[in-house]
Amino acid sequence: MRQIVIAGALALAVSILLTPVLIKLFTRQGYGQEIRVEGPQSHQTKRGTPSMGGVAIVAALWVGYWGAHLPGLGGQGPSASGMLVLGLATALGLVGFLDDYIKLAKGRNLGLNKTGKSIGQLLAAVAFGVLVLQFRGGSTGSSPASTKLSYVRDIDAIAIGSVAFVIFCWLIVAGWSNAVNFTDGLDGLAAGSMAMVSGTYVLVTFWQYRNACVGGPKPGGPGCYEVRDPLDLALIAVAGGGACLGFLWWNAAPAKIFMGDTGSLALGGLLAGLSITTRTELLGVVIGALFIVELVSVIIQIAVFRTTGRRVFRMAPFHHHFELGGWAETTVIIRFWLLTAISCALALSLFYGEFLSAGG
Repeated sequence: MRQIVIAGALALAVSILLTPVLIKLFTRQGYGQEIRVEGPQSHQTKRGTPSMGGVAIVAALWVGYWGAHLPGLGGQGPSASGMLVLGLATALGLVGFLDDYIKLAKGRNLGLNKTGKSIGQLLAAVAFGVLVLQFRGGSTGSSPASTKLSYVRDIDAIAIGSVAFVIFCWLIVAGWSNAVNFTDGLDGLAAGSMAMVSGTYVLVTFWQYRNACVGGPKPGGPGCYEVRDPLDLALIAVAGGGACLGFLWWNAAPAKIFMGDTGSLALGGLLAGLSITTRTELLGVVIGALFIVELVSVIIQIAVFRTTGRRVFRMAPFHHHFELGGWAETTVIIRFWLLTAISCALALSLFYGEFLSAGG
């Protein structure tokens, strides 16, 4: 428990202290955000706001996670699961950083083209998908992930094989990273939502640790979990939550800095990695329901427009639909935060309900 508190506190401190330094640095360098002309006109006042603040989020993730593993804290060292999730988030953060840098250097709203960004996501996902099936060990003797589809735990009847799992991994990573990226369109929306999602995963992973089939405080009980490194994953999750809260201090409306693709892709990778390594891939859809809705709104908008020439929404992603309908930006943000809180609470209810039904 002490490690969890330290990881969260360090990540929060780094994020909240480093972000204003980045604001000054990027402002001096002229790294200001370009705004889409077809978007809500109220957003035009944000033109020139420093971007690439996701650098602080990724840095906070690293400091929070590694700081909790300093000698003398009494916990175990870094695990394969934790390192792979951190590596996935960082790799996607680098893809986002390149995208942001091209945007800012060329003074336009488009960075990497779709192909370049997709290749970066593909390489990160494939590397993660291959490695996450290796490194058997830990208290359970298993790998960080399995080739079975999971809800709250592995579904034994649905095993997809190693090759299909890597493809599935790519779909999850691309889906979550794009979903969080689309959600990052209003001040504090993505950061606040991810703070709640990360907090939910802290509770999930700590409960898995407390009820591990092997090696936990109460090993082998009914409804136990076959997760390789649940406590270390809790450190990653709480570091992500602390990083988002610290960044939100500066990113809340009116935002003084945006996280950019550096932050949104990294956070999407964090969510994807946690859902796979905690064996909660389907439950993750409930936890991150807001991100899924934002992603689906874009897919629907594109599909319908290309087939009929008409738009389902005034503008996609979904949050802009309400802005163009007359909702104030802060109203959209707060209501979407409330929806995230509801989805997280529902997911925790489903998670605990499954534990009770399994005999826990």
